[in-house]
Amino acid sequence: MRTEVSAALLWDGTTLTTEPVIEFEDGKVTSIRSRAEKEQSEGAQHIDFPGAVLAPAFLDIHIHGAAGHDVMEATPESLSAVSRFLASRGTGKFLATTVTAPLDTTLRSLEGLSRRLDEAQKPDWAGARPLGIHLEGPFLSHSKRGVHPPEYLLTPDIALFDRMFEAAEGKIRLLTLAPELPGAEEFAAHVASRGVRVSVGHSNATAAETHRVIAAGATSATHTFNAMRPLDHREPGILGTVLSTDSLYAELICDGIHVDPSLISVWWRSKGAHRAILVTDAMSAAGMPDGEYTLGGFPVTVANGRASANGVLAGSVLTLDRAVKNFVAFTGVPIETVLPLVTQNPAAMTGLQNVAGDIRTGGPADFVALGKDGQLLASFVSGERAA
Repeated sequence: MRTEVSAALLWDGTTLTTEPVIEFEDGKVTSIRSRAEKEQSEGAQHIDFPGAVLAPAFLDIHIHGAAGHDVMEATPESLSAVSRFLASRGTGKFLATTVTAPLDTTLRSLEGLSRRLDEAQKPDWAGARPLGIHLEGPFLSHSKRGVHPPEYLLTPDIALFDRMFEAAEGKIRLLTLAPELPGAEEFAAHVASRGVRVSVGHSNATAAETHRVIAAGATSATHTFNAMRPLDHREPGILGTVLSTDSLYAELICDGIHVDPSLISVWWRSKGAHRAILVTDAMSAAGMPDGEYTLGGFPVTVANGRASANGVLAGSVLTLDRAVKNFVAFTGVPIETVLPLVTQNPAAMTGLQNVAGDIRTGGPADFVALGKDGQLLASFVSGERAA
């Protein structure tokens, strides 16, 4: 059935227009026009969201799981459950994110995820589509490992990365790396040469060490502030470098738990509308009640919306729609200004701008309707209303 959706504003990934109408059929956008251009198409279902903003469905580049499942399970059931849940919260695309684990476990997960990613590109896939893999670990700092198991952390190893890359059949899109590790510069350059984006994080690096890995090819930072050397006025370290390097993208977990709202404003002023990226770092408990869950196989307790293992934060239960709403509330930034942080910016950083981050005629009908406060009003993924 042909469907038309109208609202007060449309941000399509580049342009803000008033009184828009998006028409779609069979999961594809057939036209984007102004309400004044033409009356409602005969025979089309019409849905109106007065006062709302239409925008591309979100892209989450850092998510470990949801709906009781971890992406490292890499089964059809687990990825389907995660995908359906994400679609219900406005996310249309994502990077399945691993956590440090035994090498054989990681390799099996990468092989399974590669198969699931192939399945997700088929027309009958329901829910958000995984577009690649984010390898968070094992090339992280022991001193800033967070909950990543120390016994499985490794120093950068090009041959090992190539083995992982082949297990994933080239589908690794993003890799987190601690810049101070031995061989990090050469490793970053090699990873970047294979088309994988390097993100600095889980690190106690100095400013000089961080700058060298950026020069070698790093383009982003993993969950800014968290698992990073604290800022010092004589040694800016990795955090100072992330905040002051204009070319560097930077993730942030905007749940009010991982980062104090006052520092979220500092991050925003530092990175701005073209380099800031909101992520969830969500684990299997997202969308679930408080209780006992797992992250990459190790136990995590969730209580009052806080996920932790032995007292250390272990991902989050955040969703991107909530992150957007929080960001509007914490900073006072208009909703239309926030939208690139969950669409265009993550797509540009990962090189996925041709398949995510915008709404275009002929493209998938993946979009959301949001209130001025960032509240999710509706979510459409492949033309199906998921929320």
